[in-house]
Amino acid sequence: MQMSTIEGFKTAPHYSEIAGRRVLITGMTQTCGVDIARAFAEQGAKLVLQFDETSEEMQAVGEMLAPLAADIAIFAGCPKGTDDIVKFARSAMTAVGGIDAVINIVALDKPVADGATPEAIERAISELLLLPCLVSRIAANRMRLTLTEGVVLTIATMPGDADAMTHAFASVAKAALAAMTRGEARQWADQAIRFNAVAPAALGDHAQPALGGETDIAALALYLMSGRGKALSGLVFEADGAST
Repeated sequence: MQMSTIEGFKTAPHYSEIAGRRVLITGMTQTCGVDIARAFAEQGAKLVLQFDETSEEMQAVGEMLAPLAADIAIFAGCPKGTDDIVKFARSAMTAVGGIDAVINIVALDKPVADGATPEAIERAISELLLLPCLVSRIAANRMRLTLTEGVVLTIATMPGDADAMTHAFASVAKAALAAMTRGEARQWADQAIRFNAVAPAALGDHAQPALGGETDIAALALYLMSGRGKALSGLVFEADGAST
């Protein structure tokens, strides 16, 4: 679905209904997710941010966003394994008193060797999608219990200098992400909880992608969380190469 068909998603600078909403963003790094977090902070949202690493830059981002956001909590480090992810998700859900939206950022940087078996590729993709899958389901269940109309957006990114093999891996991961997104959208539709995704455009695809960089993706995330985006679920939007 091309974003040009969604009137006003880039032209509406303010959504009053987002003020005070509670937004969890996972998978943030020094170069990815900051514009998205800033966009929600400027709307007066409450933010819970999970950074994959601890660094001075992470602290600087928190200090930059704190005066803008209605509230902010920061988790450092990437949880590994089901138990750690579940523990993190439960803590994140209560950090600002609940949850209204989840934005997961996943780097498709081909964590397998060239010539890897299909089984190895499948395992790698499952590991990449484990955190967004579990966190999103835990969040959706919390939204259901609190009668919250929620939004989940999973954003797959890829390095700007990705080679052909990385693009091939990303293509397989993109198909898995699309299947996961559509399945979750169907499962939670009757609870008014919407699932969408953003993925890199295919290598050699000459069609104009719906989205450019992270600024466009941030605008899309705001649109989906606003009243204007309530009809959209189960969609995968294409971004121009890397979204970092």
